[in-house]
Amino acid sequence: MSICLSAQRLLAFLALQNIPRSRAYVAGSLWPDTTVPRANANLRSSLWRATRAGHPVIDASVQEIAIAADVVVDVHDAVDRAHRLLDPTCPCDDILTTRTRADLSADLLPEWSESEWVLIEQEQYHQLRLHALEAMTARLTAAGRHGEAVAAGLAAVRAEPLRESAHSVLIKAHLAAGNRGAALGQYDVCRRALADELGLEPSDTLTELLPKGLVSAAAG
Repeated sequence: MSICLSAQRLLAFLALQNIPRSRAYVAGSLWPDTTVPRANANLRSSLWRATRAGHPVIDASVQEIAIAADVVVDVHDAVDRAHRLLDPTCPCDDILTTRTRADLSADLLPEWSESEWVLIEQEQYHQLRLHALEAMTARLTAAGRHGEAVAAGLAAVRAEPLRESAHSVLIKAHLAAGNRGAALGQYDVCRRALADELGLEPSDTLTELLPKGLVSAAAG
């Protein structure tokens, strides 16, 4: 059974919270521009519509509501893997996979950008996945899995073309594979993007990744 947009947003909000929230908090977050009575009424309506699906997807009490404990939320797994990738003490061979790269290549709820709570969640996840993709690239490079490292690095650059740290791990992956031309080309991509969008030059840290003499070739 399909559910209305307001119920979908309620489910998404509760899923991303991952902990029980008071009814007042949920109503105020989802309907911040309405009166308290109207927000509470909207919450009751959305809660009723969400529970019509037949499967108990929401746990509700008089004071609090939460996503049901048996509901699997995909983004939680992606977040867990991202945190593992960012922990240098954590072995990650089991998650250095195409699936992890694909999951970390997608933004959160890209079609929903009109509410403040969505924007906050989107930005938090966006930053987390960028750092995780960079860490994944570095781990794959260290493991000698150069093709996969380049793929992860490209995903990071696509997500944030002006992010020097993403270009950095990708250049390192190319150099580790012995592909100086590809490294030079990626440096030039970064240089042009920074110049066109921000009027900046690459940092010394990025430039120093390349063997001496190659940077002048890229600039020419």
